Amino acid sequence: MPPRPTPAPSLFAETPASTPSRPQNPKPQNDWINAHCDGGARGNPGPSGYGALIQDDEGNVLAELSEFLGMRTNNYAEYSGLLGCLQYALDHHHPCLRVVSDSELMVKQIQGKYQVKSPDLKPLYEEAKRRIAKLEGFEITHALRHKNKDADRLANEAMDRGMRRTPATGSSTSPSTPPPKATPYPTKSEAPPNPYAKADTMLRGFTKDGVVHILGGATLPNGVFVKIIRE
Repeated sequence: MPPRPTPAPSLFAETPASTPSRPQNPKPQNDWINAHCDGGARGNPGPSGYGALIQDDEGNVLAELSEFLGMRTNNYAEYSGLLGCLQYALDHHHPCLRVVSDSELMVKQIQGKYQVKSPDLKPLYEEAKRRIAKLEGFEITHALRHKNKDADRLANEAMDRGMRRTPATGSSTSPSTPPPKATPYPTKSEAPPNPYAKADTMLRGFTKDGVVHILGGATLPNGVFVKIIRE
């Protein structure tokens, strides 16, 4: 696999270029490049990053993109991966781009099947559409996560870099456990245990002449009331 190229492209272009008209005839296969992209956040929001594997139409690896994004949401990271792929295609003069993502929300929003209601995602969506308009050909499809492993790995590498902590001075211990994997689609968390739940403890004894006698040599804690049960 070739070494990684220069750092990941900027999410927003500095100077917008004019939008070329799209040709009526489809472009030849060798004009297309293919990108698998993924984004995730450890928490929502939380430390986030995106990754992308870009190949030519024969399967040769052209680039690996991997960028830490700071404290962002999962969907922000997914869109950032798409923007990185689009900017790579534009910077390297590839006229046609196919994108595969495991974010069904983003894919259907770009395809026009879902509306973009989030105010945080609208600028990313609009920037993606601007970059798409500069290409001569563009396709985007959804794939299940297990078919997007390389992009997921690169996204996790980005988050690992961003979350890495330097051991304290003089400490000879190495980091214990690796950071957790990204969870683009967090599962429902379990309810915390009831903080008021207490163990049900029963002391046995008897009363004689109005005095409570506890069996087994135990004593009653201060503030404890005795309930006498007659059998």
